[in-house]
Amino acid sequence: MSALQIDGLSIARGGRTVLSDVTVRFGAGRLTAVIGPNGAGKSSLLEAAAGLLAPTSGTIRLGDDPLPSLGRRELARRRAYLPQRAGVEWPIGVARVVALGLAPSLPAFGDLPAAMRDAVERTLAECDLLALRDRPATELSGGELARVMLARAIVGDPELLIVDEPTAGLDPRHALDAVRRLRTRADAGRTVIMAIHEVDLALRFADDVVAIRDGKLLAFGPTDEVMTAPTLATLYDVRTHIRHDEHGAAVRFLD
Repeated sequence: MSALQIDGLSIARGGRTVLSDVTVRFGAGRLTAVIGPNGAGKSSLLEAAAGLLAPTSGTIRLGDDPLPSLGRRELARRRAYLPQRAGVEWPIGVARVVALGLAPSLPAFGDLPAAMRDAVERTLAECDLLALRDRPATELSGGELARVMLARAIVGDPELLIVDEPTAGLDPRHALDAVRRLRTRADAGRTVIMAIHEVDLALRFADDVVAIRDGKLLAFGPTDEVMTAPTLATLYDVRTHIRHDEHGAAVRFLD
């Protein structure tokens, strides 16, 4: 599996610099959380990491390969990207939406191979979607659709998985399930990147944390080194306390 290396990344959008000179490494077999306030540049970083947003300057490599050198099909086969507010415009069934995640690996002709059908069924079960498999995706609630779109991203088991706010709109049970699934993929050797606002989940599940504020890298490193009260207070402009007990650690933002 391949790490994703970003060096000196700067991005401008609409004539405004949204990221400036960011250097980070997303390791294979590690779950990296990208945290920061709204408008910090998290989504721009993830879009660039997915090969969907050209940087103003800097380089991005997936393993030994510069990201721009990968063809569209090869890139789609090796990485999956789930943006914020992903949606479905056509009333196709949930199982078919999930199967679309296998499109880069589909044979040119014929039906979906048996192994791919098994992958769809397994992913539906993992994401608690079997009861919804035939329901049109346009009839789902926001939380249900979020689970479907995450299932589509993970069904192909890509070596690089990038998800932007995977817990948005989910109830506590399914939010935990979503991050646990990302944790499982990292444990299997994949490179997993998630932008997330739930800092408690980042603290609990991530190996590494990238903290971004005002388009600049505030901190990057192992979770226990970055997720400190002083760093989080600087990142979010609010007093912070991290509580440790028999259940682990939790972040509390103070007035």
